[in-house]
Amino acid sequence: MAIRCTGHYRVDRARCEPATLIHKSMADKQQKLEVVPPAEEPEEMPIPSDPKVIFLGGLFALALLAAVYVAAEIVLPLVLAVVLKLLLQPAMRLLERWHLPRILAALLLILAVFGTIVGLGAAIASPASTWAAKLPQGIPRLQERLSFLQAPINTLQRFLQQVEDYGQPAGAPAAVSAEGSTLMTKLFTGTRNFASGFFTTILFLFFLLVSGDTFLRRLVEILPSFSNKRQVGDISQQVESDISAYLVTITLMNATVGIATAVVMRLTGIGDPILWGAVAFLLNFVPILGPILGVVIFLLAGLLTNDTLWQALLPAGLYLGIHLIEGETITPMLLAKRFTLNPVLVIISLVFWFWMWGAPGAILSVPMLAITKIICDRVRPLAAFGHFLEG
Repeated sequence: MAIRCTGHYRVDRARCEPATLIHKSMADKQQKLEVVPPAEEPEEMPIPSDPKVIFLGGLFALALLAAVYVAAEIVLPLVLAVVLKLLLQPAMRLLERWHLPRILAALLLILAVFGTIVGLGAAIASPASTWAAKLPQGIPRLQERLSFLQAPINTLQRFLQQVEDYGQPAGAPAAVSAEGSTLMTKLFTGTRNFASGFFTTILFLFFLLVSGDTFLRRLVEILPSFSNKRQVGDISQQVESDISAYLVTITLMNATVGIATAVVMRLTGIGDPILWGAVAFLLNFVPILGPILGVVIFLLAGLLTNDTLWQALLPAGLYLGIHLIEGETITPMLLAKRFTLNPVLVIISLVFWFWMWGAPGAILSVPMLAITKIICDRVRPLAAFGHFLEG
């Protein structure tokens, strides 16, 4: 029986010390027997080492991108319909719980989408035409307000002209440069192509909503092993869950930005809050470049409307503040639990798909990158690439 040593009783040291040593020895043995769980090691990510595999994979990727570029008139509406289907999937399931037939539910959702687009277009058509009519008359005023930029712009133009004329033979006439493909030209071209494929997108969307999980069931049925079937089901469920949550969150936050911008434009005297709210809502779907373009647009609108400089700068400054609060604080907090993406790759994807498909490609770039990451994270040979995409 061990002798307990306390401060309340005087106990002989010789009698207390052995018991203390026994307790210490038992504690040491117990510590030695304890199994410390090893630190969680990162999952092994196999990287293809066969040059033939890498070469053939690169050729397949190039061929796929070339086919997507050539067949953009068909592929773009199909991709847009798939993304819209993921966005509308929660509403589709809600209507099915109310025992609505799938065809009727799909028709109701498509009518809601079509009605929203037509109503928004009708609401902003009149103020947009009014601002377009005011723009030619306001150009002299803009030149006067931005006169301090005239000297740097002229210097830059002269420098570019010298670079262009360098190396040409003396006396040779300067080449007349064709009209450049500017950012706005590409934006309007992409918008026109999107409008031309609108009905194709609606057609694809209707049949995707009606078919439901038919393609997934057929794919699961033809796979050979149970592990493959479970993997495909897991990937499909994760893609649908994460992308639906991403699209719903982004749409709601962009709508909030549009409403806040409309209120700001009304309070600062710019007017036409529905027009500017719709512009802010649409531009916020394009990461980084959209808000930058929005700042420029609201700056020009302020310079055309207000006489005082600080009042002219106020709309653009308030819009920038709204975007920073939404884009740098609220939206990342809402989406960080599901997935994060490398911001450099987001910019590369944005520029690349804008070059491929115009404005619709810029809007679809982040959802397509997120879908790619989710699939790569769950397919073992592609796990290293998925880790590379992670933010």
